[in-house]
Amino acid sequence: MVSTEGLVPITRAYLASYYDKYPFEPLSTDVSRLTDQIHAMAVDLLNDSPPTQGESLLVQDAEQQPPHKVDENMWKNREQIEEIIFLLEPSHWPRALQQQLTVEDSELASVLGLLEEKFNSTLKSLEYFQSRNSEFVFNTVMTYMPQDFRGTIIRQQRERSERNKQAAIDALISSGGSIHEKYAMLWKQQMDRRRQLADLGSATGVYKTLVKYLVGVPEVLLDFIRQINDDQGPMEEQRQRYGPPLYSLTKMVHIIRLFLSLLWGRLETKKLQKHQISVLEEAAAVYTSEFERFIKFIGEVFKNSPFFISADDAGALEARNNDDYKEISVPAGQTHEVSLTVESINSYIAWDFSLVQGKMNLDIGFSVECTDLSGRKTLILPYRRYESDQGNFCTCISGNYKLIWDNSYSTFFKKGLRYKVDCIPPVVEPVTDADE
Repeated sequence: MVSTEGLVPITRAYLASYYDKYPFEPLSTDVSRLTDQIHAMAVDLLNDSPPTQGESLLVQDAEQQPPHKVDENMWKNREQIEEIIFLLEPSHWPRALQQQLTVEDSELASVLGLLEEKFNSTLKSLEYFQSRNSEFVFNTVMTYMPQDFRGTIIRQQRERSERNKQAAIDALISSGGSIHEKYAMLWKQQMDRRRQLADLGSATGVYKTLVKYLVGVPEVLLDFIRQINDDQGPMEEQRQRYGPPLYSLTKMVHIIRLFLSLLWGRLETKKLQKHQISVLEEAAAVYTSEFERFIKFIGEVFKNSPFFISADDAGALEARNNDDYKEISVPAGQTHEVSLTVESINSYIAWDFSLVQGKMNLDIGFSVECTDLSGRKTLILPYRRYESDQGNFCTCISGNYKLIWDNSYSTFFKKGLRYKVDCIPPVVEPVTDADE
């Protein structure tokens, strides 16, 4: 059993500092461009022919916001990829396309075969990522368990549970269950795994028979597995940091699946346009490459993230956060802005910032401007480059005050910025009673 002496569970503050070391390179702009194009083509198909009841449900799913949880998005992507592969299989093509009566039909069949290969490859990458991540979390937890019958019982319980889960999936598929029903069951099973992990932390549920044997299991481990998936726990930092690009990819694959479904439903009466398959081909290439890049990246982040940190490190991070300073990275060619809405004149706006030491962190541009209620903009502090600065001023108008750190002049180097901004309302003198 690995010792947990002097350790505490990872905190959200720790993950914030850890994730700073792993910035995700933004998605290609082609993701949003092609999502919009595919969506527009889907709308055109719907305008030409009203949706069936089943298609209406697909439209509703595609228009919804992606789920908030990272792992739920992974399952959603996996479901949509499998639905797309189903549509791309020759046996599920529209009858007119299956017959391949023309040279164009044969060329299209070749393209569809290549698309199926792309999505199959991405599906295998996602399945491997999910399996490896699940094993990593469980095995890491188990290294902190006593290496005796207690650990053996828990492993046996997990193996039995996983066999039962797979048997349920196999039975559903054998009985003719749909892909959607399969993934509804898979997600329910994922939630069951979370509950089992929480049960282990509190020695309840399926693990209640172990309660009298849990003496010797580190309390820090039980604390960790109780709170790791809390809505505002450590994983919320992960969701805020890496959720947005994943949400965009979830949206894209939903739209691709919707368009392909609508297209297949109308090919008996409507001729396929060359530009439609061209956009579909490009969208499939961009989605599969960007999604595989994302899961490869996030897999490395997860693999290197510890479960526990020293109490001293946790305390230092907590103290650092409590002083209201923030640390960010301003990419080369970009700016960072903080906006303050000031309703009362004679308020004080104050700032304190410095560059975090590192390679080429020489200076950064800084300026302050105000936009009043009529929309007129006034420069409060002219642009100048600083290594660090402290300052304040008294507001003389109401409006929106913007503090701008500018790294747009840098071609290659990001700047690590640590800053604190305060807006202090005017001091109101107490009213003195005339009788006093």
